[in-house]
Amino acid sequence: MADVVLGAQWGDEGKGKLVDILCDEIDVCARCQGGNNAGHTIVVDGTKYDFHMLPSGLINPNCRNLIGSGVVVHVPSFFKELEDLEAKGLKCRDRLFVSSRAHLVFDFHQLADGLKEAELSSSKTAIGTTGKGIGPAYSTKASRSGIRVHHLVSQEPGAWDEFRTRYTRLVETRMRRYGEFEADVEADLARYKEFADRLRPFVVDAVPFMHDALAANKRILIEGANALMLDIDYGTYPYVTSSSTGIGGVCTGLGVPPRAIRRVYGVVKAYTTRVGAGPFPTEQLNEVGEYLQDVGAEYGVTTGRKRRCGWLDLVVLRYSTLINGYTSLNLTKLDVLDQLKEIKVAVAYKVNGKTLTTFPEDLSVVEKVEVVYETLPGWNTPITGCKSYADLPENAKKYIEYIENYLGVKVEWVGVGPGRESMLVKN
Repeated sequence: MADVVLGAQWGDEGKGKLVDILCDEIDVCARCQGGNNAGHTIVVDGTKYDFHMLPSGLINPNCRNLIGSGVVVHVPSFFKELEDLEAKGLKCRDRLFVSSRAHLVFDFHQLADGLKEAELSSSKTAIGTTGKGIGPAYSTKASRSGIRVHHLVSQEPGAWDEFRTRYTRLVETRMRRYGEFEADVEADLARYKEFADRLRPFVVDAVPFMHDALAANKRILIEGANALMLDIDYGTYPYVTSSSTGIGGVCTGLGVPPRAIRRVYGVVKAYTTRVGAGPFPTEQLNEVGEYLQDVGAEYGVTTGRKRRCGWLDLVVLRYSTLINGYTSLNLTKLDVLDQLKEIKVAVAYKVNGKTLTTFPEDLSVVEKVEVVYETLPGWNTPITGCKSYADLPENAKKYIEYIENYLGVKVEWVGVGPGRESMLVKN
């Protein structure tokens, strides 16, 4: 059976730390979607590891790691990230695998990403992407003109000529769409021919890889990237990523059936953040937002961008819970709230005096909601030194219990600091 870790808000909840802790007792860690636009930071024994595309399970020397079919792979970034981790002492090469069905992200996808954003900016509808080419890569995948890993590494007769044709055609179609941009096709092809030889040892057919692990009763952890509110179908469209970031993306991205999933862990920040554009009902453009940003060190792992900050939104979390069916939650960065005398949580949205029953699909409605808040007392004392859940101040416990009661889902872990030792288990 497989357990799943998913972001419950707009991403950046701290999923990597939970994956790191759970990986102590698992055999396989798999990424199901996204690309190197994700970002997990893990601190182990004072060493900080930044993960973008590679599974966080690499921290565990006994864990095998898979980049699944639903992920889009920028090969230069794959090797750069691998080299950076190895430079910090991780030995990864014999336990890192890439699905042969995963689609490739090329540099021209990244150029197209920037050109698309510039195009949207003129009409004030820019998405605020990471510029990593993820959207354009998924676009070519959906239009059935994409290039997959197996196209690159195949040693079948004529396979390289086929790759050359596909690559050249893709560049030409992007130029027809966006106009002439700088691209040296022959130099790119020469570089990717070298990458093919380097990548080949990592490539597997992910379907038997996953099902062999399931049949052998291996302990499997599936690591989602981004979060539910950035889902291509259920997020704040169009201000979303380009993949299925919810529970459905697990099945489609790894080729596993729903019955193979045992537990679904939702990771929730003790307040709310998001990067990029798009509606954010509980955003605080005031001293509270600045406090959360500064104390929480709210800067993106992948881009370094400042994150927008606001109060915890339980309307968003209830919607997220309906879709992903969390069996328990990991509440992270609770310590960031230590100095606040009062803490607000959003418990409902109103429009024209009428309470909404769910998170609206229409962003014009989201942008004009009146947020109904419940105000809870703070605890005004540092909690990073707490060694058990029992050590937490009573008001911190009441905050956690309020979240549990509202959502009907138990909080299983509470994060009170940056290190793995700062994750408290709530019994």
